[in-house]
Amino acid sequence: MPSYQNISVMRDIKPVYKDLIEEAGLLALYQLEEKWGNKYPYPINSWRDNWNNLAVFFKYPEQIGKVFYTTNAVENLLRQFRKVTKNRALFPNNDALTKIYLAYRDISKKWTMPIRDWTFIFSQFSIIFDKRLKPFIK
Repeated sequence: MPSYQNISVMRDIKPVYKDLIEEAGLLALYQLEEKWGNKYPYPINSWRDNWNNLAVFFKYPEQIGKVFYTTNAVENLLRQFRKVTKNRALFPNNDALTKIYLAYRDISKKWTMPIRDWTFIFSQFSIIFDKRLKPFIK
């Protein structure tokens, strides 16, 4: 279970990457450093040292940013696999592995759900990455 302090840090870091304007994100990074810099210098310094690379994401509309930074799909997949494997450290036979395969098959059916605002996102990708996307557009 995460500690209250870890939850506070995560809540305080969200404005750094969720804002739509780079200057506001950088200001949020300074505020994060003031509050947590002594306790967590390494990750904050890493964000600062790599800001030019991270700031690229501010160039995209909010819907695209959500696609870039969300991990919900990955977290959901791992949670579903943990449900199936929670009491097992070993898989002694093919039946045990079959159970994992069947879980994967059931989980993968949910992957057909489209990404929210996909039509808008794809139109933005086609404008921004025109030459790179043309080979994939039918």
